[in-house]
Amino acid sequence: MLTNTNWFSKVVISGRVTRICEPHVHKFFRANMFHVVGRDADLVIDFGMGLGDLRSALDIRSGKPVLAVATHVHVDHVGSLHEFEPRLGHAAEAEAFARMPDADTLAGYFRKQPDALTAAAPTGMTPEAYRISPAPLTRILAENDVIDIGDACYTVLHLPGHSPGSIGLLDHRTGEFFSGDAIYEGGLVDDLPGCDIEAYKATMKRLSELDVDVVHGGHGTRFSRDRLREIAITYLRSKEG
Repeated sequence: MLTNTNWFSKVVISGRVTRICEPHVHKFFRANMFHVVGRDADLVIDFGMGLGDLRSALDIRSGKPVLAVATHVHVDHVGSLHEFEPRLGHAAEAEAFARMPDADTLAGYFRKQPDALTAAAPTGMTPEAYRISPAPLTRILAENDVIDIGDACYTVLHLPGHSPGSIGLLDHRTGEFFSGDAIYEGGLVDDLPGCDIEAYKATMKRLSELDVDVVHGGHGTRFSRDRLREIAITYLRSKEG
């Protein structure tokens, strides 16, 4: 069995942003998590599958507040959310965070994967027995709410389509944008339960016009404003007619 330390991989993006993922999880469920170090508080964005102890794997200074923000309620983004408090997420999925039912998290898709894991999880959890711990939100987010960590302020953008409560976080000062699964490098998913193509089209139009500098997606590598626009426009064109 892997140790908790070996379960997660980390890439330092900048002096204050680290990207974390679970390399032994099936590629489709291998989501990005982000640790943003702030002056007054740290921000953790998304929480993987919950198959290792995420909080202990992060370099969090003792005593500093940690704000946990889930971009949406799907299985690959909420597994370790229960390890943190306060917990923040969009109002549209608040009930789902509190109960973590398969109908909303889509955890059943993971349990059915024949190659769900390439190594035994530190928790000992097997795909067949996989369950997500409920993580009731302690702060409900809505469009234009602000998350302040001292030296950065992130505005909440409601970006439905992939899921009803999908959100992104944008620092208007620096142009840094955490987009969750609203947009990322890779095949965008709009055909699962809870997806809404018409809402996704509206989100893509909005994203195509968004003024950002760098995008940190829920999967894949970071990308530029030009690439953001290209992905969004390509999606919109694919839905024409």
